[in-house]
Amino acid sequence: MATDPENTLFLDLEHGRVVIDLRPDLAPNHVARIKELAREGFYDDIVFHRVIEGFMAQGGDPTGTGTGGSGQNLEAEFNDEPHVRGSLSMARSGHPDSADSQFFIVFQAASHLDGQYTNWGLVSEGMEFVDMLKRGAPGSGMVDDPDKIVKMQVAADVAE
Repeated sequence: MATDPENTLFLDLEHGRVVIDLRPDLAPNHVARIKELAREGFYDDIVFHRVIEGFMAQGGDPTGTGTGGSGQNLEAEFNDEPHVRGSLSMARSGHPDSADSQFFIVFQAASHLDGQYTNWGLVSEGMEFVDMLKRGAPGSGMVDDPDKIVKMQVAADVAE
């Protein structure tokens, strides 16, 4: 069981469960919104539409195109936490306060993202399942027949 179930996500993929330690100390508003969306079932069956080898896997768009979201933008909570393998951060447009529901998980350290994107969590178990996500086209990273999130839940809500 997670050490802090209220600040742990279970991201169930087709290959297995990914455990994510949430960081409300870094991005309290983003963590609260991610938990709210997870509790609503928003992320269930949403695809990882953009997956770039050696960089990151992006999901959280209900349209699967990279242009959708939940309809609620969040103010940036940029922080000094480095983007290391397994970091979760919010996707956004060119505007700093445009993050909504889309997020990405980095496959390896990506220091060029540090301080530019809201880092809100870290994979503590199951990164091997993230590594199994189907990769997209070179350049765009857009994936044909992409892998999906089976279910995303706050650990405190899951009966063990």
